[in-house]
Amino acid sequence: MNSQHLSLYITAEHECGYYDDRQTSNLIPDPQIEIDSKLYSLLLSKGFRRSGEFVYRPHCKQCSACIPCRINIDNFKVSRNQRRCLKNNQDLITYLKPAEFKDEYFSLYSRYLNSRHKDGNMVDPMPDDFSNFLLNNWNTSIFIESRFKDKLLSVAVVDFLPAGPSAVYTFFEPEEHKRSLGTFAILQQIWLARLYQKTHLYLGYWIENHPKMQYKRNFSGLEVYQQDNWQVF
Repeated sequence: MNSQHLSLYITAEHECGYYDDRQTSNLIPDPQIEIDSKLYSLLLSKGFRRSGEFVYRPHCKQCSACIPCRINIDNFKVSRNQRRCLKNNQDLITYLKPAEFKDEYFSLYSRYLNSRHKDGNMVDPMPDDFSNFLLNNWNTSIFIESRFKDKLLSVAVVDFLPAGPSAVYTFFEPEEHKRSLGTFAILQQIWLARLYQKTHLYLGYWIENHPKMQYKRNFSGLEVYQQDNWQVF
């Protein structure tokens, strides 16, 4: 199936996860169509995103703040601060692991959310929240875990697709703020894209002037999806 023959639907409005005073709705593929890695890769290249196995793209009546973005790997140049980040984390060992639930992952995930998002609706997660948000049955996901000796410091959840790797979510030890582990995780994914000769790394949505999105502007080679086309940011 291709995008020209895929029916799309708009969900009912619900509370926006980024702005308290706004309502949001999503564009979603036909719920009767079974999503697989090939179809999700196609949808990803059209600005869609996933949460668990729910695939969506924001489609709000009076707001267009959420803009899909990705890094063009050939156009990315590491900055001075990013070189410093790599140097600060050269004592870490990185592993590529299957995407799965583990108590160690969930413990780090909970500490991260309760520290970084204590004013949001993700605080005090349950094990099912972890699985329903981060995992799927499409066999597309890996965990990039980074450790200092035996201590787990960071996990980047990545979908590895024909269109390129997609950064699903990253959670890390909140007390290790000097390491800039969020930046480090994206640099790892850029390295992975280059290793497998992928042209893009998908970063989800960019929202101008939103404090939780500003870090994405620190990466060169950024492109945004507008008017049904990818454009240089």
